[in-house]
Amino acid sequence: METEIVKKHFFIDISVMLGRSMRHIMRSMDTIITVTITPIAMMLLFVYVLGGAIETGTDSYVNYLLPGILLMAIASGISYTAFRLFTDVQKGIFERFQTMPISRSALLWGHVLTSLVSNAISVLVIILVALLMGFRSSAGVLPWLAVAGILALFTLSLTWVAAIAGLTAKTVDGASAFSYPLIFLPFISSAFVPTDSMPTAVRVFAENQPVTSIVETIRALLSGQPVGNDIWIALAWCVGIMLVAYVFAMKAYKKRV
Repeated sequence: METEIVKKHFFIDISVMLGRSMRHIMRSMDTIITVTITPIAMMLLFVYVLGGAIETGTDSYVNYLLPGILLMAIASGISYTAFRLFTDVQKGIFERFQTMPISRSALLWGHVLTSLVSNAISVLVIILVALLMGFRSSAGVLPWLAVAGILALFTLSLTWVAAIAGLTAKTVDGASAFSYPLIFLPFISSAFVPTDSMPTAVRVFAENQPVTSIVETIRALLSGQPVGNDIWIALAWCVGIMLVAYVFAMKAYKKRV
């Protein structure tokens, strides 16, 4: 009975912290706008300027490009999680909440779930723009749910990485700088061009980094094609990164509180 009460309070505390973080997001919608503008601009550039010169073996380049653009948007969005965590640490918010009768990790989980919600909004906006640009999918409900699940898992894995940066950074720039390599990682993958066209050394890296397997899985699901082993590789990358990052993030969090 006592365990059930503790669990109930834990989820109530998380919902309160989620509400707090989401109110901050809604009061400054420029964060979501900023996260979506750059990927949309990239999508417009590649489809309408560079797309005609890129051979992908598909009739619609926007269909080929969209999965990589979505991953870029998520990688950009999680930098704000690190920034918000860093701000709470610097303002002493963690210490204030720890004097209250709330779960110790509720504040951290509030930021993580806020990242999930805000990035989902960004992804939805980008998909709507892609539809206006000619994106079409033959996928049914289940493949779309699978895509949503993979994107959510990818978001969570990167968000826990962001939590480490936000909790351990010494400066604001340091808290968000970690996301820059993640944003550009899709460029060295199959997100924009097939890996067959790359030099050997670059191709080996591109084919064995997490973005390629995730992009190929999402692309196959949206086009109604078999996903093969890519989905298992993608899931292994996401789960592995999330578990490792979670362990280190919780260690950093405990040092703070």
